[in-house]
Amino acid sequence: MSEKIDLSNFVLDEGEEFMNVNQRAYFRAKLNAWKNDILREARETLDHLAEESANHPDLADRASSETDRAIELRARDRQRKLISKIDAALQRLDEGTYGYCEETGEPIGLKRLDARPIATLSIEAQERHERREKVYRDE
Repeated sequence: MSEKIDLSNFVLDEGEEFMNVNQRAYFRAKLNAWKNDILREARETLDHLAEESANHPDLADRASSETDRAIELRARDRQRKLISKIDAALQRLDEGTYGYCEETGEPIGLKRLDARPIATLSIEAQERHERREKVYRDE
């Protein structure tokens, strides 16, 4: 299959061999598209923040503008962390470990990967992880 995948028309088939060439190409395209969207939004944010840096004579306007900037910068920081997770998923694709649970080594599942392409744990392993987290948090 070619590098160009039409994400809107591609259908993941659970009956196929897990992480075959087509599925790897699909997830690579999906991860790269997601990363490109985040980078585009970050550029737009920088442009917007550069435009918005005008002094506001009214204190309320200035405070509102600063609050908006802080919220936008926090969102961009979360997305910066997301890019590193996307890069890690792309690296796992290169290494041949993408789609397999880091804890059990079992396939994560196409539906889960389609919903959360950066997933590193199967649903069962993720639930165990969250239960352990909750136990330690409650103590």
